[in-house]
Amino acid sequence: MPHLLHIDSSPRSDRSHTRRLTADFVQRWQDQHPDGTVTYRDVGRNPLPHVTEEWIAAAFTPPEERSPAMQVALQLSDELVDELSQADVIVAGIPFYNFGMPSGFKAYVDQIVRIGRTFLFDPHNEEAPYTPLVHGKRMIAVISRGDGGYGPGGRNEKHNHLDPHLRTVLRFIGIDDLEIVAAENDEHGGTDLANSLESARETLLELAQYSHC
Repeated sequence: MPHLLHIDSSPRSDRSHTRRLTADFVQRWQDQHPDGTVTYRDVGRNPLPHVTEEWIAAAFTPPEERSPAMQVALQLSDELVDELSQADVIVAGIPFYNFGMPSGFKAYVDQIVRIGRTFLFDPHNEEAPYTPLVHGKRMIAVISRGDGGYGPGGRNEKHNHLDPHLRTVLRFIGIDDLEIVAAENDEHGGTDLANSLESARETLLELAQYSHC
């Protein structure tokens, strides 16, 4: 049966555009996949811990050599990687903060980009030392931006560091199938915001109907 991982990273609740949009996607996906299952992770209102020195030491120690304390340091990271590994589709609500991703989602990224779990490193392979381990996933990133024109060819495209960051880090672990759906003009409000939200919602509902989702 298909499995969906639903992630929200906005610290806002009812006022969050990304939360409403991801919820719409999930509802349509469940309608199309009545036998499907969903795992929900809220890293906006339930922030994840940042990577620590203990975490780094544990992650770069071979599993068979880790102490009990090291295993505890990686327990949450292992849980997050397992959630990712079990998913066929990931939908993530990511507000656009200061031209990039919010700290809550960055903490999530840092927890799942794990040597030995989501990528391999071979220092002897000078041409391609990194090998991604996450395959067969599709991710839909739902972005909310305060201003407009951050998309390809837009007046603010050069300031958009979120989209390329997502593509780079996800490809690094093996997620090549990434769809970015953005709603803009939150700071403008009015019809500009309403039209952008509706366009994003229509796109997400269409994506949720794809048979391979």
